[in-house]
Amino acid sequence: MSKAIYTATMNTENDVQELPPIEILTEQLEEETLTNLIHEFILREGTDYGAQEVTLDTKVNQVRRQIDKKEVQIFFDPNSETVNLVRKR
Repeated sequence: MSKAIYTATMNTENDVQELPPIEILTEQLEEETLTNLIHEFILREGTDYGAQEVTLDTKVNQVRRQIDKKEVQIFFDPNSETVNLVRKR
């Protein structure tokens, strides 16, 4: 992922303004990085897929298809320095 410099504006009370999330396009990520982000998201979510067990690879492929179809977007939050996958509205 390319590196960017983020700056925050200080107000008169010396509080830092919240910066908006930044969308990360899949073209900006190496394949391994994207796969690692999907893995981390799936493991963090701990989604229950019901009575039938679903493998991690299957879950990764499902999320990847949603990203490829632009149903899910990737955002970086510079305030918390975290990445989240968000279903497109």
